[in-house]
Amino acid sequence: MSTPTLNSPLTLPRGGTLANRIAKSAMSEALGTMDNRVTPELVRLYQRWGAGGAGLLVTGNVMIDRKALGEPGNVVIEDERDMAQLREWAQAGQAAGAQLWVQLNHPGRQCPKGLNRESVSPSAVPFNKAMQPYFDTPRALTGAEIETLIARYARAAAICREAGFAGVQIHGAHGYLVSQFLSPKTNQREDEWGGSAENRRRFVLRVLAAMRAATAADFPIGIKLNSADFQRGGFSEEESLDVMSALADAGIDLIEISGGTYEAPAMTGVRASTREREAYFLDFADKVRARLPNTPLMVTGGFRSAAGMNAALASGTLDLCGVARLLAIEPEAPRRLLAGQNPRETVRPIKTGIGPVDRMAIMEVTWYTRQLRRIGRGGAPKPRESGLKAFVCSLADTAKGLRATRRLRASGA
Repeated sequence: MSTPTLNSPLTLPRGGTLANRIAKSAMSEALGTMDNRVTPELVRLYQRWGAGGAGLLVTGNVMIDRKALGEPGNVVIEDERDMAQLREWAQAGQAAGAQLWVQLNHPGRQCPKGLNRESVSPSAVPFNKAMQPYFDTPRALTGAEIETLIARYARAAAICREAGFAGVQIHGAHGYLVSQFLSPKTNQREDEWGGSAENRRRFVLRVLAAMRAATAADFPIGIKLNSADFQRGGFSEEESLDVMSALADAGIDLIEISGGTYEAPAMTGVRASTREREAYFLDFADKVRARLPNTPLMVTGGFRSAAGMNAALASGTLDLCGVARLLAIEPEAPRRLLAGQNPRETVRPIKTGIGPVDRMAIMEVTWYTRQLRRIGRGGAPKPRESGLKAFVCSLADTAKGLRATRRLRASGA
């Protein structure tokens, strides 16, 4: 077999072929309406990304329950009320030949104070002291509620397929609900959903099985999963390898490797060690590849150059190079990379000068979200915008979004 490069197509296990090996990884756009519906801004954003050259586009943070938002402006898929808008979104992202997958998510305990009536999680475990001003202690889910959530994931996947999206991705990383079930730090249950590692991975395996039953054998289902959550007593690399093996046995189509949570944001590079290989999680990907030689793997975070991406592909460690923040400041970067050229822009740490803020991952979300809004409105990103300015403006936007969400909730909408 010839050595794969960024320009090589990738055929997925259940059929369907990606045009090349560049994947736009999920970023939370927060471009939905305040009642969580698709907007023209989302359609415009994905139309531009679709024309940018990546073979795979993964949406950010589409929620499965209007009562459980991760932030104001999340799109929620619960039923078919927005089928026309969903179809328009799917068509826009795929018009130039990319596949567009929907990332389906539930925040669990990881939602800002005041956004939802309550937060829920496998167990009632509070955040660390630094995060407690921003996040409430969750209520532990009942067994019946867990079964309902599994059904919600499946229903959302079925609607995505009907709307014309090419696949879906389960968000099992970064401290959201699936990640909370997997981690012994946040899952302290003593029933069938907790305790042993086998019980803690029961939820994600049930979600995958329910999605498969609700869609079709040839409909791709992937997952974004932590290599580890980088917290004492948390989800370890050894457990992650076991979970990935179980998912592969259950028929997962693509595993995207990431890591960290809001409390330990390794996915932003804050905790990543410097090394010759560009991406943050390539060492762990080597271990996954040794365990799962036939499961397509995607690594996201840290790629900077066409040469670095091609070297990673040539090593056989991975099958897709994931990029995210770069495409918020240079939407057409994949076309340059496919031509063997490096991006014009460089992803940089976003700092406000406010210590507690800079130690969290918050600016790695809010600053880039502002860039996505500019693109969605038909404008151009501002790669050198001040972190402090973006932080102040985002506080105002978040407060406005919280008020609007509460008004809608109070009105029963």
